[in-house]
Amino acid sequence: MNPIEDAGDGSRPGGYPYAFHIALDGNGLNGLEGRAGVCVFHYDPISGRHTTRIEYYDGLSGGHAISLSPDKRTGFLGNTGQHLAFYDTARPEETERVSTLRFEPTDSSIKGSTHAVWLDGSTGITAIGESFWQFDVNHLTAAENIGAHGLKLPHAIKRTASGRHLVYGGMDHPRRGEACEVGIFDLERRTHRVIELPATCWHVATHPTEDRFYALSFRVVPQEGRDWHEWAMAYFKEYVFEIDADSGRVLRHWSAAGDIPAHINSDVCLSDRELIYCTGGSNTVVLIDLADFSSYRIIDERPDLHDQVKAGRQAARQVLDVLTRGSALASTKHFLAALRVSRGTLIDGVYACQLSADQTLLFTANRGLNTITVYDYPACTVRLRVKMPDLHDHVDGLRPWSDPRLGFHHGALVSPPRA
Repeated sequence: MNPIEDAGDGSRPGGYPYAFHIALDGNGLNGLEGRAGVCVFHYDPISGRHTTRIEYYDGLSGGHAISLSPDKRTGFLGNTGQHLAFYDTARPEETERVSTLRFEPTDSSIKGSTHAVWLDGSTGITAIGESFWQFDVNHLTAAENIGAHGLKLPHAIKRTASGRHLVYGGMDHPRRGEACEVGIFDLERRTHRVIELPATCWHVATHPTEDRFYALSFRVVPQEGRDWHEWAMAYFKEYVFEIDADSGRVLRHWSAAGDIPAHINSDVCLSDRELIYCTGGSNTVVLIDLADFSSYRIIDERPDLHDQVKAGRQAARQVLDVLTRGSALASTKHFLAALRVSRGTLIDGVYACQLSADQTLLFTANRGLNTITVYDYPACTVRLRVKMPDLHDHVDGLRPWSDPRLGFHHGALVSPPRA
């Protein structure tokens, strides 16, 4: 690998025009209980050079999503461990952290500040407990409560094109049950509204020029009928809702039959022509036509038999974790549903996907295969696929047979501006 030299602004170390930042949660079934770290993949498509920096941070857990400041110097590492955590994008060394419990308590250990939006180079907004809080990285202990969010368990947060609204998805709550709701927060009035939907939506994306947003269903069921913390994947139809942020009205929606591999989504982004999202359950990237909001195409990263055999350590850990979350006898239907969602594979799939600003390259990170792939867009042909190092190279004390996944989750991409 090539050494990284700091170019000064943190966005293009060593002259690499692309920097793909990915939150890490270590090995295991999902990121709610795992480690917390960052992978930065630097890439030059002209020369083909690439290099990677990986850091895990002690005392943090549940690494989940990356949000980069507008100047690209500071990264926010969202997590489920009740911390606000920040890192220097050029290194990526941790710079600041603070416990969110000093501001407001939480009623669940998975109710954390998993996502954030930036207002400028030092200030941003995230969810803590039952409220939205505005933080300043230069004065972290002086965060300000700006109002209630209104959801059971808020998750992904985006800001609409005008800057007036925050729009956000919500997870099913371990004790308060199924969500089936998204939120809209008016930053001028500091008021919220809750939009009821027929399916729970964890993740959202915003339209680049209009105050519209897209909420994607994330359909799970509680183990043994009661525990939404230890959920199982549901083999149900999936949705994408297009919602007007001013009125809260659903404008259009897309619905996919259960047998379409579009389950358990993560990153969402938009091109001029398509809504693009990746699936950790089905091992795909789904691309929905924005003009008709019905036709779609799929990039399939489902591993073949050879790759599945090579990923035996990952599969063994996955099966073990599944068995610790639910009884194989009492939850047979959940196991069968999960196999149908994953199309028979025993490892998870794509958790990060980001489109370059000029819409020529699509970056993905496959959690189960521990690979990063760069596609030419819109052709969606593979330009580069790189196997990432094992977790053993960055964490002490693991056995040789331990699960080697770094634990890819949400990503963010620094790329040259659109001409």
